[in-house]
This record gives sequence, structure tokens and C-alpha cells, in this order.
Amino acid sequence: MQKADPVAIVGAGIAGLTAALCLARQGFRTDIFEQADALEEAGAGLQLSPNASRILIELVLLPALERVWNEPEAISLTDGRSLRPLASVPAGARARERWGAPYGVLHRASLQTILLDAVRAEPLCRLHLGSRIGDDPRTVITEASKRSPAAIIGADGIWSRIRSSVPGAGTVRFSGNVAWRFTLPRTRVPACLSQDRVTAFLAPKAHLVAYPIPKIDGFNFVAIVAGKASGETWEGRESGDRRREFEAAFRDWHPDLRSLLGHAASATYWPLCTVEDGAWHNGRDTILIGDAAHAMTPFAAQGAAMAIEDARELARCMADTPDLPSAFARYEDARRARIGRVRKRAAFNSFAYHAAGPVRIARDLVLSFKKPEALAADFDWLYGYGP
Repeated sequence: MQKADPVAIVGAGIAGLTAALCLARQGFRTDIFEQADALEEAGAGLQLSPNASRILIELVLLPALERVWNEPEAISLTDGRSLRPLASVPAGARARERWGAPYGVLHRASLQTILLDAVRAEPLCRLHLGSRIGDDPRTVITEASKRSPAAIIGADGIWSRIRSSVPGAGTVRFSGNVAWRFTLPRTRVPACLSQDRVTAFLAPKAHLVAYPIPKIDGFNFVAIVAGKASGETWEGRESGDRRREFEAAFRDWHPDLRSLLGHAASATYWPLCTVEDGAWHNGRDTILIGDAAHAMTPFAAQGAAMAIEDARELARCMADTPDLPSAFARYEDARRARIGRVRKRAAFNSFAYHAAGPVRIARDLVLSFKKPEALAADFDWLYGYGP
């Protein structure tokens, strides 16, 4: 593909902004279209594993990240009912040593701001806010940018409008789980939460992930339980019925954690949806990345990381391949197996985290025999991936 030809990116989230920066590093001009009139702070915490941070280091963003994130010393698994430690994966300095890049946790808005500032400072990138893409994306994009794009990248999330331009694209499916997300100040969390680690509390049918976020001087929490879908939205406010379902899932948990969940007055209710396997591009000029192509459940904490990996790989394929159809085919060859393996890991974690009865006992027994370094080695294929 000729680098003089402009590229249109629909969506100014993590996938879209990272794609714009990766393409700019390869010499491509991009127009990024976002339907929101302003990019406001949204969401809560985010884990950036080494496979993602390695790419952000390539984009010279590490100094900015280090100012706003925390590098936990470990990722720990703990029994949610007894608070008994189950296993721990070394992170912190050990992550940099083993995987060649850091493992950081931060507010999603902090990453969005860093990416947005980098895009605005990049002469090859142009951002168009308040641009709503309808049923004829190319016409809207051409009119708004005053130039016809050679390629259109759909980075517009799970409810993607660009997906309708890709025949055979995957369909959205509710996973059967919901995530309750909330934050609490450091002064209101129990002593079982550590400032130096990501902790996943496990119990049958539910789990709770907690980690410190410097931006709020507090903790981010994600509690995942079985639930009901709520239409085309990522986020819904709690209701009385939903709150009762939420509390019932944690009824036999440790009192410290039940008390903590009781303080979650402003929790948001996020139906967890996936995009089933399907086409990622139309074979000509339009391609999907990130959640628009392959949204997955968050049990492996890899949603943002996969979007960042997608962006880097697509930019490389477009730069190294003479025509778009070949570039898209090469990209798909590079990403299909990877995405499939991460999906399987998320499905396995879902099974293991919510295990009950004999399966839970066997899980705990296996974990008790694995040393931290052996557990870390299990992540080499995931965290060690990258250029």
C-alpha cells in the first residue's frame, strides 16, 4: 500500500488511537473519527500486561505511563471466603526481567489521555470529533476529511457500525456474566487488600479483582457474576433487583469483602458480551480490529492488550505489503491463532475461577504445588509476545 494514501480509523478508543500512532510511525496519514463530541474520562481501572506495554514503549510512551501507573509486585489468587492465599505470579521488577517489559495498572482514562496527547502531537494524525458514521461510512468519511480513504479501519468497539460493512463478520453474544465495576478510596478498603499487588479473590460462581490506582488514590474493583443482558450497552446503572442478585452471589464470602462490596454505592453494571468468530475484513478496503473484530470476556485481562497488539500488527502488515487485500490476509494469518489462544485462556480462567466442589479442591491442590516462577512460566507465551 502506498503510504501517501490516507487511512480512516473509526473510533478513538484504545484500539483506534494506538492504530493511528502505529501507522504514523510507518509513515501513513490517518483521520480518526469519533462520534463523541469530546473525549471525556470514562471507565475505571485497566491492566497493561508486558505484551501491551512493550508496544507502547515502541511508541515512546513509557515515561508518560510511568507517571500515572503502578507496577504491582505480584498478581495473586486468594480464596474469597477464607482469604487463604492460593498462588502468586511475580510481577514488578521480575516482569521487566522475565518478559522484557513492565506490567502496569492504571485508570483507563489515563491511558486514553496519553494516547490522545500523542495523536494530537503527531502531524500525520487528524482527529475528527462528533463524527457519527452511518450506513455509508465511506461517504461520511470523505465528506468530513475532504479526502477519500484508501483503507477504513473499524476500531469502534463491540457495537461497531463498521462491522456491517464486512460480510460474514461475527455477531455479538451475551456471555452470561456481568461485571460490577467500582472504585473506593484507599482509606475505605480492608487490610486484606495490598497496595503492591493485583488480587483476584475466587469463589464458586463469582470472583473479584482488586488493584490500586494512583490517579484516584484508591482501588479499582471488578466483580464478575452470572447475570442478565441489558441491550446494546456496555454500561448500565444498578437497580434493586440487580443489586440483590449481586449481593446474593457473595453471600458466603469473607465478611471483610462483603463489607467492601456494601460500600459500592456507585457501582456500574456491565453486561459482558463477545463477538463470535467471523470475518475481520471485506477483502478490499475495510478491516476490523480490537473489540469490533473479536471482543472476548475479561477473564484473562487481555481486551486492551489485544487491541494494542492488533494495531501494531496491522500497521506492520500495511507497511510491508504492496496492496490492501494482501496486507489484510497477512494480518489475519498473524492474528487468528493468537486471538484464539487468548480466548481459550479466558474460557479456562472462567472455569477455574468459579470452580466449585471437587473441581475447586483439585484447582487449589494444583496451585499449592506450583512455585511462583513456574506460574510465571505459564504466561511466557502471552506476556512474552511482541516485536
